[in-house]
Formats: sequence, structure tokens, C-alpha cells
Amino acid sequence: MTPRQTPFASSSSLTAAAPGSAAAALIVSDIEAAHDELIRRGIDASEMWHGAPFPPEARLPGPDPKRTSYGSFFSFNDPDGNTWLVQEVTTRHPGRI
Repeated sequence: MTPRQTPFASSSSLTAAAPGSAAAALIVSDIEAAHDELIRRGIDASEMWHGAPFPPEARLPGPDPKRTSYGSFFSFNDPDGNTWLVQEVTTRHPGRI
């Protein structure tokens, strides 16, 4: 059995940036499955929300009720303290890979 790969790498040799200073995004096709998997693995992921990701006051609880592509989010911090925003994309906008 091949070990599962993680979606990110953490190493002090990759950048001179201070640990915890980065913010990045991950795209998933099923926000609930991704959220459940991180929680199962012991990752302290935020609750899911929909609407605008910023400012936090604009967030509405839970995934988008219509599961609109680009509409649902959650976040987590990696062991270095960097923030990862996870967004559900089920259908790409034209011209995007």
C-alpha cells in the first residue's frame, strides 16, 4: 500500500519567510468530505462557511445550501502556523484549468 500524499510540504529550506507568515488556498471538489477527512486526521479545521471569505463578519455558517461552485470554505493552520483556505469548486469558470 502506498502512503497517502499530503497536499503541502513544510520545510525551513523552502523559503526565508517566518513560520506562520504564509497564507495559501486549496481547491476541493467536496468540501464536506475534505473537512471530515482533516478532522478525522486530527487537524483543527474551522467550521465550514459560505458567502464571502473576507471579512469574517460576512461569512454565513455551513456550506452553501445550493453547493454553488466557489461558494463554500473552511480554513486550517499547518504545523508551522500558516493559514490554508479550502474552497469547494465543482465546476470551473470558462478558461480556467
